[in-house]
Amino acid sequence: MNVAVPLEAAPNEARVALVPETVAKLTKAGVSVKVARGAGERAAFPDELYTQAGATVEGDPAALLSDADLVVTVGRPSESVLAAMPKRAALLGLLAPLGDAPYVKQLAGAGITALSMDAIPRITRAQSMDALSSQSNIAGYKAVLLAAAALPRFFPMLTTAAGTIPPAKVLILGAGVAGLQAIATARRLGAVVSAYDTRAVVKEQVQSLGASFLEIDLGVDAQAAGGYAKELTPEQIDKQRQFMVDAIGASDAVITTALVPGRPAPLLITEQAVAAMKPGSVIVDLAAEAGGNCALTQRDQIVRSPNGVQIIGTTNLPSTMPYHASQLYSRNVHALLNVLIKDGALALDMNDEIARGTTLVHAGEIVHTPTLEALGIGAAP
Repeated sequence: MNVAVPLEAAPNEARVALVPETVAKLTKAGVSVKVARGAGERAAFPDELYTQAGATVEGDPAALLSDADLVVTVGRPSESVLAAMPKRAALLGLLAPLGDAPYVKQLAGAGITALSMDAIPRITRAQSMDALSSQSNIAGYKAVLLAAAALPRFFPMLTTAAGTIPPAKVLILGAGVAGLQAIATARRLGAVVSAYDTRAVVKEQVQSLGASFLEIDLGVDAQAAGGYAKELTPEQIDKQRQFMVDAIGASDAVITTALVPGRPAPLLITEQAVAAMKPGSVIVDLAAEAGGNCALTQRDQIVRSPNGVQIIGTTNLPSTMPYHASQLYSRNVHALLNVLIKDGALALDMNDEIARGTTLVHAGEIVHTPTLEALGIGAAP
């Protein structure tokens, strides 16, 4: 079986899909690996490490893909990579199919098989393959570091000869993987942390990390299948926003992580809430890529409100820590391939929940049920 790792298409993407550690495991198992020259350099994995791990470093894009059975990426591949892939080949990456059915149709038109690392079902057996969780952990950690660097005050309480400095108050909106990591990081830095989530089930997890859990009665538990948050009604959203104004206004830093898969990010921080914050306060919006949880968020920009609040809308935070982000993602890929590779070849058993949930397109045919439903075609057979 031949695996190819091309250069990433996104200009700000510093991660690489396979690191030398994983390449060595694959080659030991009899898999041939080709890596594009320079693919791992921005993540601190130079070409010589891949050569030492048993991979072939290839400078010619056509030669890289000509005999590939599987092409592994972090994000969506470039148009040139998609066009150069053999029709019998498979593509594996964070392809973000939810909310973008036309892209899945494009993959089908290429005649390939496509599997998405962000479509892996959230079941116990697939935990080691969960790339969304591994990357969200990094995003939650880095978001707090950005907030701490931008805030013009200390996070921890300090007792000095000049007097006592009170700790910063940090509010985390959304207690998923990124939110819980943000809570833990802010607590390690000494802040007083509170958190809010529409899912009551996460209260115990929040409190176990030393944060207080803010509660508002929305009349429903907003947890959907798979542990994700589900969309609220307009009335519930209004009630939530009104509650948030006081909590946000009392905070020095707010980290927002609220996302609904395949939907625009819910608006949690209104302009009124931003106006209630003290000058110098900071908002880090991890949902900026999906429109943002804050009304003033601008994607990949840092803006300042009229009252002096910084809103940080930097996207793809895992890519700002590419060494460990690549390492964790590569391990996720390897765990998945351990299930999908049989007798030296990629074998997709659609009776297996992991293979069925991960596969978007098989041999040019869309088989991903959510995508088929979005296209009005109906469920896959």
